[in-house]
Amino acid sequence: MDPAASGAWRAALLYSFPREAPDIGAAWGSPALCREATRSRRDLITVRVRKAVLPAAGFGTRFLPATKAIPKEMMPLVDRPIIQYAVEEAVASGIEQIIIVIASGRSAVEEHFDSAPGLESWLEERGDIEMLRAVRRISEIGPIAFVHQKEQLGLGHAVLMAKELVGDEPFAVLLSDDVMLNPGGKPVTEQLIEQYYAHRGSMIAVQRVPPDDVDRYGIVVPLHHEGRLVEIDDLVEKPSVGEAPSDLAVLGRYILSPKIFDKLETTQRGAGGEIQLTDAIRALTAEQPVFGYQFEGVRHDAGTRLGWLKANVAMSLESDLADEVRTHVRSLDLRD
Repeated sequence: MDPAASGAWRAALLYSFPREAPDIGAAWGSPALCREATRSRRDLITVRVRKAVLPAAGFGTRFLPATKAIPKEMMPLVDRPIIQYAVEEAVASGIEQIIIVIASGRSAVEEHFDSAPGLESWLEERGDIEMLRAVRRISEIGPIAFVHQKEQLGLGHAVLMAKELVGDEPFAVLLSDDVMLNPGGKPVTEQLIEQYYAHRGSMIAVQRVPPDDVDRYGIVVPLHHEGRLVEIDDLVEKPSVGEAPSDLAVLGRYILSPKIFDKLETTQRGAGGEIQLTDAIRALTAEQPVFGYQFEGVRHDAGTRLGWLKANVAMSLESDLADEVRTHVRSLDLRD
């Protein structure tokens, strides 16, 4: 290979892989990498996880009538809508483009991440600079594209709607119902991305749940374990307590191979006439390795009324309202 061309390939490789990705830096001089360098540049750059899909097109039936006019993803957690936590997590994880799937005719999410000149001018005139900065930061988060889902045909269909924007590269999926925080540590999505780089297989966030709760989740059928990592043999959607193959529940963070789009396009509609992401992932396990990763951090379930209330209490205790919230809770008469 011409030295100049070789240098260009090496530069392309260095640009294509995040420097912190495990096991890559040590492989620069390996024969495998030399063979890799003969592939097209297009194939090389698809290794990076640059894009994230956030489905936000559901009816939010658990929160009706509150969600009659606004998506459940816009329900507030303390002072931010649920979906903003997921967007901020994605950006903090190195994601360069956010793709949000919204329902046609419901633009609240789109408007939230757009600029608001009138509001900003009003805040500036009042001298409320701190709030002005907070409002402006929302519209400056980064590139956000919106895809409209005309029919609510399930999570799998929502992910499929982003196919053209994602292209032929691995991507993240974040379900904002699961608010995942890891104060002082790496965001959950970043943890999954690092595992993807290390093992070159789709990654799913998993967590052990109490045996009595397995019927609320997709549950992993493990092939083998290695520390926090488990290779997935199959998935069982909401098994009965006595039939669950493990206590490892699938939660709302994924790093998926672009091959998932082929599976989604051929996945038959399941319960409720919806295309299930779980069914497509099950089909993917027959062709490619799929792993579950027991992430570090805390997960709040904001997808149910009780979970949303608990999340608000927990997160308010980590906010500037903590002292007042504690005082209020202690003053309550909690006797039956």
